[in-house]
Amino acid sequence: MAVSGVERTVFEDDEPVEDFDGVAEFYSAVGKLIKLFRERAGLTQKELAKLTGYSEAQIGAMERGVRTARIEFLTAAEGVLNAGGALRVVADDVMKAKVRLAARNPAFNKDFTQEEAKALEIHEYCMFAIPGLLQTEAHARALYEMRRPWLSVEQVEKWVAARMARQEILTKWPLPVMSWVLDESTLRRPLGDPDTYRDQLRHLLKVAEIRGVELQVMPLGKAQNAGMGGPFTLLTPPGRPQIAYVEIQHVNRLITDPEEVRKMAARYGTLRAQALDMRESLALIETILGER
Repeated sequence: MAVSGVERTVFEDDEPVEDFDGVAEFYSAVGKLIKLFRERAGLTQKELAKLTGYSEAQIGAMERGVRTARIEFLTAAEGVLNAGGALRVVADDVMKAKVRLAARNPAFNKDFTQEEAKALEIHEYCMFAIPGLLQTEAHARALYEMRRPWLSVEQVEKWVAARMARQEILTKWPLPVMSWVLDESTLRRPLGDPDTYRDQLRHLLKVAEIRGVELQVMPLGKAQNAGMGGPFTLLTPPGRPQIAYVEIQHVNRLITDPEEVRKMAARYGTLRAQALDMRESLALIETILGER
């Protein structure tokens, strides 16, 4: 039986290790540690896979250091292998390595952007910021320039360019089925200079004119909000079940567990019912724009 409470993420091939600043060697060492505790426990890779809810291929790849060790796998394996806290400590170091990778790569998960580019449906609930697909270039730049620790000018420009490239999806036809529910706070937060802020609101009104795009606002005065657990995105890949994506701070993940995705899809349906309809939402954006 798989360990309860372990959230399955990403896909069977998981994330390949990127070789820079000793990260590849670090993941190789982590893999050797996993193998050491597994063999000490007298378990085969297949047996450990069954106990943790991961595939034998994933565990083999992690032990060889060619795939990143998942945080949730290390947490599950800690108990199964009776590692005495060693794998839990390693999980902290794995997270730090992922943060270092994030400093060199766009803040969004590349697995997610690959799935987003070919998705048949994209649905997103946003609480903290305008979603990336709807941002102007100036707005995206303002977001990255206020990051702490500071990003280099080169890194900011690289991430802005990557974010703008994602928006090519809005020029395709037929469009994916696309909808967004934006918390009103994302519209009232004046990021960047006044022109950047106003242009961003105008851009939302313009995007809403695209046939097939649905944009709703969750008003601040709404007493019932099913999305207080945080922002998330739902994607429907061609020929595969719906998946979900969550991102906060330096942590991002694709969720493929059918039950978890089902719950998030149901939550999104509730959010759409609670939010203003599209006509009311666009009227609110125009009102906020007129106040500035």
